[in-house]
Amino acid sequence: LVIRPGRPRPRDPREAHEEVIAAPRPRLRLLPIAAAGVMSRGGVFLGVDVGTGSARAGIFDEKGKLLGSASSPIQIWKEKDCIEQSSTDIWLAVCTAVKSACSLANVAAEDVAGLGFAATCSLVAVDADGSPVSVSWSADARRNIIVWMDHRAVDQADRINARNSPVLQYCGGGVSPEMQAPKLLWVKENLQESWSMACRWMDLSDWLAYRATGDDTRSLCTTVCKWTYLGHAHMGQWRELDSRDMEACGWDEVFWEEIGLGDLVEGNRAKIGRSVAFPGHALGSGLTPTSAKELGLLPGTPVGTSLIDAHAGGVGVMESVPEAESKADLSDEEAICRRMVLVCGTSTCHMAVSKNKLFIPGVWGPFWSAMIPEYWLTEGGQSATGALLDYIVENHAAAPLLANHAASQSVSIFELLNKILLSMAHEQNIPFLSALSQDTHVLPDFHGNRSPVADPKSKGVICGLTLDTSEKYLALLYLATIQGIAYGTRHIVEHCNAHGHKIDTLLACGGLAKNSLYIQEHADIIGCPIILPRENESVLLGASVLGAVAAKKFSGIHDAMKSMNAAGKVVHPSSDPRVKKYHDAKYKIFRSLYEQQLSHRSTMAQALQ
Repeated sequence: LVIRPGRPRPRDPREAHEEVIAAPRPRLRLLPIAAAGVMSRGGVFLGVDVGTGSARAGIFDEKGKLLGSASSPIQIWKEKDCIEQSSTDIWLAVCTAVKSACSLANVAAEDVAGLGFAATCSLVAVDADGSPVSVSWSADARRNIIVWMDHRAVDQADRINARNSPVLQYCGGGVSPEMQAPKLLWVKENLQESWSMACRWMDLSDWLAYRATGDDTRSLCTTVCKWTYLGHAHMGQWRELDSRDMEACGWDEVFWEEIGLGDLVEGNRAKIGRSVAFPGHALGSGLTPTSAKELGLLPGTPVGTSLIDAHAGGVGVMESVPEAESKADLSDEEAICRRMVLVCGTSTCHMAVSKNKLFIPGVWGPFWSAMIPEYWLTEGGQSATGALLDYIVENHAAAPLLANHAASQSVSIFELLNKILLSMAHEQNIPFLSALSQDTHVLPDFHGNRSPVADPKSKGVICGLTLDTSEKYLALLYLATIQGIAYGTRHIVEHCNAHGHKIDTLLACGGLAKNSLYIQEHADIIGCPIILPRENESVLLGASVLGAVAAKKFSGIHDAMKSMNAAGKVVHPSSDPRVKKYHDAKYKIFRSLYEQQLSHRSTMAQALQ
């Protein structure tokens, strides 16, 4: 269990499985509100975020101030391209984190006015009773989640994209193996018994809301972004203020039949979603008595329709603009469309909104109402950023020594690397720190390229390696990797602006946003100011916004954002023209690395014919 501030205490996941599996499993159903007047007593909002490695919970007031947060680790299984988790384990971790966050914030159950869930866009399989259905070669029933970053379905994605269905224009021209249709097709083709047992296929955040309320209404966020649901089918019919679940009329049944998954749209699409709702819509009758007891909250506490974690980060930060950075000549509607949010964690998602739909090759979207209701969302992304930095550092010969030095100084490995780079820049008397990497160039596609070339087969490249195994050389590799990631974001921003966006301001949140070097390199390379939020836990804040909207504290998501978002530090690009010249040159090399890879791929394919 982790209670912030403090250090993590490991939890044995086997104990978690035994504890939950031994308990009788409740049958999920809609129940009436059991605690009248809960809302009149409540005053704070709870956000829950299930990431790749942990479940976290945060308590916020109506101004978006964090009162307390806690986290609990979750188990993950990795075998080559197959990456799996357990919904049973995740729910236990959620309950642990929620109880601990409430305790830390000194918040009683009756004080919580509403809650919302955010999670990775992982795929959950359950049977008619809500019990887990295995999605693993191992047939282990605990392993009923295909994690978002799982790439087992690359072949299925290629075959789906070869059909050129009209729905694909709303996800950048093609589905990614990280989306749900390819993963579903993989299960049908490889795990027939599981396929026949599963009665519900759900995005993880939708499953969490279903587990809490018994209502399996799906979010426009998850269905539109990951399931090819055409959210704009509801344009002109419903507005966010209508606040109701809507019949799911945006499924393209022809598409599902063409790709071999027609059985999912039989029975009024019961397995993938009969009804959808705007994020923040109050689900069912709130928490069921069973889930309320498990979470330590009151039955009937309102629960908002969910968001994917990155999208919750967007909701938690996009209105965090200080007065000095606001543009007086633009309306609120125009100003928000000039911003892009970088949600920087294991991967990075790039979120921008517009009032008009913009089709951008290689970039997901346009998605209607997938993040901020009644706006179109453009979603770029890099599949490995924090994960890539961890990989570069942990697999270097100097990693154990570096970890010992960091521990002895009571700093993180990345803080120590930043200090080493500053020392190197001073020793070498170079004009600016970035120039240390002049001989080292990184293409960060170690887990494929999500945007803007949309090539899951792309590979990472490091140009400029030597036999040096020192901590200083590891620091150079770390710097060049950060720069490679930032050049990838510059490529995404330029590509979006070339296709109709007018992005000139970035906002950043997530774990990597706490790294000052990471943010400064991005500002210098992209040439935009980067605004950091007042609260570090932007994804949790975005999830709590859902609870605030469900509790009727605000009229809608955007209204709540304006009250609960707040700006912190603003990082400006360097004014030194030498820095811009340097990064422009390195950016050209960065772009050439992928072109060279394509050439190499073609040469070898011809040699093997």
